[in-house]
Amino acid sequence: MKRLDVLDWRRRVGALYTDVRSAQDPAAGHAQWVAGRDDLFATHPASPLLPQDRATFTGLPVAAYDPAMRFVVPVDDAPPLMREAVTGTDGTVHFERVGTVALRGVGTLDVWWLDQYGGGLFLPLKDPGPGYGGGRYVLDTVKGADLGGDLTSLVVDLNFAYPPSCAYDPEWACPLPPPGNVVDVAVAVGEAAGTWSV
Repeated sequence: MKRLDVLDWRRRVGALYTDVRSAQDPAAGHAQWVAGRDDLFATHPASPLLPQDRATFTGLPVAAYDPAMRFVVPVDDAPPLMREAVTGTDGTVHFERVGTVALRGVGTLDVWWLDQYGGGLFLPLKDPGPGYGGGRYVLDTVKGADLGGDLTSLVVDLNFAYPPSCAYDPEWACPLPPPGNVVDVAVAVGEAAGTWSV
């Protein structure tokens, strides 16, 4: 995979999330996100779909938008915690917990800061529902996945949860949700992996 292809992928993902944040209606923003991701997965040279899977790909499996799974919540203080994740493409990635978010009916999740050049917020999620067993990402701002917020709160919309690239291509190795990002409730919204329609 060419590095400039990955750069273009990240630019397009960033632009897609900019459009999502500016949408007047979160459900309309979600529909735009679904269409944008389908297009990227189907056509972009940096798509994580394997070549043999592209031939039958007609769209990612994404649940219908549920407004009850959209939260605007403060980041609550939590004791400092550091973690490292070894990835195949980025080496060892260092994270620092910056706080937690409490999602009514779901649970409390740790919010992480990517503690390397540039930095960024990272909010993964693992639930017992069907789909990719390694968990999903809700926010990964260093790669453009940013749903917004302000100086006191974050938009945490679980309808935008998506599997990382390693769910599609074993060449990727992605940071998976640590214990503070595992919930007991099945989160039946967002994108699953590996079960697109053909």
